[in-house]
This record gives sequence, structure tokens and C-alpha cells, in this order.
Amino acid sequence: MDIVAHTLWAAAGATVIHRRRPLSRGAVLITLVLAALPDVIHFLPIASWWLFADGTFAALRAYAVAVPGQEPGLPPLVGLLSHHLHCVMHSAPIAGLVTLALWAVRRTLWIPLLGWWSHIVIDVFTHSADYYPVPVLYPFTQRGFDGIAWITPWFIALNYTALAAVAIWLLMSRKRPDRG
Repeated sequence: MDIVAHTLWAAAGATVIHRRRPLSRGAVLITLVLAALPDVIHFLPIASWWLFADGTFAALRAYAVAVPGQEPGLPPLVGLLSHHLHCVMHSAPIAGLVTLALWAVRRTLWIPLLGWWSHIVIDVFTHSADYYPVPVLYPFTQRGFDGIAWITPWFIALNYTALAAVAIWLLMSRKRPDRG
């Protein structure tokens, strides 16, 4: 799924949670950042290559909009780091370890992690075997589930229609202050 949709779904989830238990603005912001982060962090090696070595912004841009098999050539180390960061950020076992570590420290679920978890769960089903399958069980395997490619036009339309419907429902179902 695209970064904007991930963030909007996380915002909808945070709104639902906030209705049941107050969330600070900071917690909501971190939730939204964690919902987008898995699709951003793997750009760091490529951006570093551009900023600090002989890479180009054109290569960074080409990588950002590439479809499978049409990614620009990257230095081997940059490509390897980018690939493994993508795998790490889309891995349920790794997210599980982070969740358990924070649970051990906090003795409660840190709600912003749900942004990261929502990203992983959504991507498992919205990436096909042909369109960047999500390595949800990394590091045990790099194979991904064969879902629906989120870039399919009818799916993009359906996704944003569902987001609009959820937004309308959230607006219509919010509690109004008593005026009497």
C-alpha cells in the first residue's frame, strides 16, 4: 500500500482507540510515523549514497517510483542495505521482538507500535508476488504472501473509497457536546 494510505488507515485506527482511551497528540503522531516508516527507512542507504558519495538524486527518485525489475542500478552495498532494511521493517518476528521488549520495560502495550503493525499486516495482503512481496517472516525467509498489488487501479480506487467511508463514519459517529 502507498505511504499516504498507510498513514490514513493508522489515523483512523488512532481515532477509534482515542475514543475508548485518551491518546496524547504525541502518541498519535508517533503512531502515524511508525505507519509510514517501513516504506521510508529503506531509502536511507540510497539517500546517503546520494548525499555523501557519488549517487544522484535522479537515482533516488527512480528507485522511489520503480516497478519490479526496473529499479536503477545501485552499488552492491547500498542495494543490500536497502533491501535488508525493507525486510527488517516489514518483519513480524522483528516487530514482535520490539513489541515484547517494550512490553517488558513498560508492562503494557505501547499503542504507537500499532502503526507499525498495521503497516505490516496491510502490506502482507496488498503486495503480490510480482509487486514487491512482503517478507513478513524475515529473517527466517524472504518469501512473501501473494496478495493483491496495491498499485492495481481498481484496488487503489477501492482503498481510497473505503478510507473516505471510514472518515465519514468517524465524523458522523463522534460524540457531540451537549448544548443544553
